[in-house]
Amino acid sequence: MKFKNFPIYRIEWVTSIFLISTALLSLTVVPWFLWTQYNLPVDAANKVHGWGFIWALFVFYYYATGFGITLGYHRLFSHISFKAKWPVKLFVLLFGAASFENSAHDWSADHRVHHKHVDEDEDPYDISKGFFYAHIGWLLFRLKPKPPVTNVKDLEADPLVMWQHRYVQWIAVFIGFVLPSILGYAYGWAMGFSNPAMTALGCFLIAGLLRTVIVQQGTFCINSLCHMFGRQPYSRDHSARDSGWVALLTFGEGYHNYHHEFQHDYRNGVKDWQFDPTKWIIWTLSKVGLVQDLRRVSDSRILAAELKEKSRTLGMDVEKIVSRFDARTREVKASTIAAADNLAKDLAVRAEALKELAITKADVGADTLEELQGLLNKAAEILESLRRSDAAAIA
Repeated sequence: MKFKNFPIYRIEWVTSIFLISTALLSLTVVPWFLWTQYNLPVDAANKVHGWGFIWALFVFYYYATGFGITLGYHRLFSHISFKAKWPVKLFVLLFGAASFENSAHDWSADHRVHHKHVDEDEDPYDISKGFFYAHIGWLLFRLKPKPPVTNVKDLEADPLVMWQHRYVQWIAVFIGFVLPSILGYAYGWAMGFSNPAMTALGCFLIAGLLRTVIVQQGTFCINSLCHMFGRQPYSRDHSARDSGWVALLTFGEGYHNYHHEFQHDYRNGVKDWQFDPTKWIIWTLSKVGLVQDLRRVSDSRILAAELKEKSRTLGMDVEKIVSRFDARTREVKASTIAAADNLAKDLAVRAEALKELAITKADVGADTLEELQGLLNKAAEILESLRRSDAAAIA
């Protein structure tokens, strides 16, 4: 597209200027500031003191604003996966605003549309339009006028949510940038530093500016990377994928394939070994009475989804591997290939039976769940065996 034909009128100027300028400052001014301070003599007038406090404030703000998005904007307000008392709501609304990702009202409205129309043209951050568009492009410019917001009537009835919605920019600037600077100055003054304003500047750049960009980019990775890379153990009907390493960056939000299948579950990392600190905090808050009515999907429904998806994909995975075998290898592995075919059929039957039990809310014994999990493990073993044969043939 020639520049003269670029739809300038579709650019979101305020959002674009903010996102681009904060990213550029974080990549240029912040490293320059740190390098300059490292090389300044200890007695220099503009030397920053109190680095321990500055980095501690960065860590606090990183987690507070991150959980403001994952626990607050996402699981509480967008999906209503639990109910929260007002202190929890107020905390996530204040620090969610400080992430500079708009109000909980607007964030949730976009996210609900994403789930309703995932991978379709109506999806606000549709991955089929490319990595850049899903990651940040949808914020920089609009392909078409934004439709009226009609899917958050429940949030519009919440006074705290609407208070934040009305004043979100003021709250964001004060909590996200001004307050860290004030805290830095107060700490420098209390500690008797010769120039507490430099401590305030350090807090502004590190706990304010740099932290904002890091938290935002982590959130954006869910919309982009988690629709491109990772596993799809629950469904391949949509592009969402599970990514453990993205979960590390986003407080457990990386298990996106599970989330799109069971969006109202307060957990994203449903397995015991999966990293999901947001889930752990919600559970802990429920034990002290600050949140309640945690919604969770039964183990039988989750396993039914896994069995169904594995029954659909096992044959395709085996066929893909076997297509690279020579005649002799096919003959040697004939029994394994046949076992995979029979197992795929068995998984399909067991998945439907388990799904019916889950729908009727019938109890499924631990022994049955363990047996079905064993079938999934057997499928993994068959695939691994065939992959090893394929690797040996290539070698």
